[in-house]
Amino acid sequence: MDIRKIDDRLSVSPQITADDVTALAAEGYRAIICNRPDGEGSDQPSFEEIERAAHENGMEARYVPVTSGMVEDGHARAFDAALRELPGPVLAYCRSGTRSATLWSLAEAEDRPLPEILAKTRAAGYDMSGVARRIANVGKTPTDTGDAHYKVVIVGAGAGGIAVAASLKARKPGLEIAVIDPADIHYYQPGWTMVGGGIFEASATAKTMGSLIPRGVHWIKAAVAAFEPDRNAVILDGCRVVTYDRMIVCPGLKLDWHKVEGLVETLGRNGVTSNYRYDLAPYTWELVQRTTSGTAIFTQPPMPIKCAGAPQKAMYLSADHWNRTGRLKNIDIHFCNAGGVLFGVKDYVPALMEYVRKYDASLDFFHNLVAVDGPAKTATFEVTEPDAEPRRVEMEFEMLHVCPPQTAPDFIRVSPLADAAGWVDVDQSTLRHKSYDNIWALGDVMNAPNAKTAAAARKQAPTVAENVIADIRGVAPKAQYDGYGSCPLTVERGKIVLAEFGYGGTLKPSFPKWLIDGTKPTRAAWLLKERMLPPIYWQAMLRGREWMAKPEPLKVAAE
Repeated sequence: MDIRKIDDRLSVSPQITADDVTALAAEGYRAIICNRPDGEGSDQPSFEEIERAAHENGMEARYVPVTSGMVEDGHARAFDAALRELPGPVLAYCRSGTRSATLWSLAEAEDRPLPEILAKTRAAGYDMSGVARRIANVGKTPTDTGDAHYKVVIVGAGAGGIAVAASLKARKPGLEIAVIDPADIHYYQPGWTMVGGGIFEASATAKTMGSLIPRGVHWIKAAVAAFEPDRNAVILDGCRVVTYDRMIVCPGLKLDWHKVEGLVETLGRNGVTSNYRYDLAPYTWELVQRTTSGTAIFTQPPMPIKCAGAPQKAMYLSADHWNRTGRLKNIDIHFCNAGGVLFGVKDYVPALMEYVRKYDASLDFFHNLVAVDGPAKTATFEVTEPDAEPRRVEMEFEMLHVCPPQTAPDFIRVSPLADAAGWVDVDQSTLRHKSYDNIWALGDVMNAPNAKTAAAARKQAPTVAENVIADIRGVAPKAQYDGYGSCPLTVERGKIVLAEFGYGGTLKPSFPKWLIDGTKPTRAAWLLKERMLPPIYWQAMLRGREWMAKPEPLKVAAE
């Protein structure tokens, strides 16, 4: 038998025989649903035989036959009723298991999010993307999808989405573009480190989404439920469907707070904070100011994460404040990193290590945060050092700054656009999808091996815009992305190590060394971060003004 578990209540399988029923009973199954009509195959046992074997083994059986390729709304309702009435766990079967998985998907549509349904069936080996529209429509066949069509659809209105929309409008003002995003507020997330360090006010990092969407771009204020790239369609929550000629995907990352046991319940109190959330960054600064002794822990989860330097930036700014106020000697600082290095580009490590020593911080590598007990003020780490057995250690804290685990959003991970790891699968140079020629991606959600930073999106947006316009004109891609990313590492108030690098860790400095030597802490880099980058973000990047971000010509096109 090929039994495939969907959830704790239901498993599905291809055709079973009467002899299999005894084994199913031994494995703990209490009921069987047959979704295959009698007589469909010559070697197929009848439902009567299966039912008799079930009763002999103390099990129940239900007949909900569905002709292959003809799953109707009534079938889903009947399957749902059977699943609710029968004792569990239940095994449902048909010829291959696909009809049973489809019926479960439609039956669960009212109670589960579409991405969760697609993920569970995919994990069991069944692709339900073909019925995604019906699942989004609460398990019913859509009769009126209310389709809207645009020349270019952009999924996500974060830094990458608005920047690429503005860059497209700058190149082709009459282009019909729609941006899909449910958020009311757009955040300048690179500023949250400065909020947590008492330098910026949180309100300065937020603007209304409507004030930033470029003029002439349609804003569809909705969440994406699924993609149908073979039909050039995006399914929105509520089963509305938007079709496109070309699509750009840039929804950002999912912060998986729930992956750390106990974290959600204690965030924002008990000394537990994170600069990765707008509402918590001010609490970071509050904790820094009131902490006078004890242990301060700063965590970094397994990669990839957005802005890989942000977890240690929080540590440096906090330690700098404690140093300036004479409290550092009473505070034991730990940087607990799931990885094995302080920073991924070795050229910047010497300067950072000077500050690690200055603040007398302990570097606890291969320490991944897995649980937090806020009231007890303890953090539990899974330690997986090379050539050693995994172990768990518990650390007490007075202050805990958490960088949460991060993944692609659920609707991306279960989509046909994703690679095996769940990221949008693109050519790392042109940022065009490897399987769908009319789809591009940028920002944190794609699988190019670059740093996930706003500075990277600033370079990617013109590249994608240039290549989309080239495609509209019927010519080959013209621009390439070299992996550029920037991480201004705030090592103390007033000084920054300006890390700029591309694919493979190649250094990509934007300024001459006499002005800013990125491998050393400088005041000039601080002024860039504090005074210049916010207006560059709001007034240049999001307005299609590509200052120091002009697309680089594609080498193969230039030869």
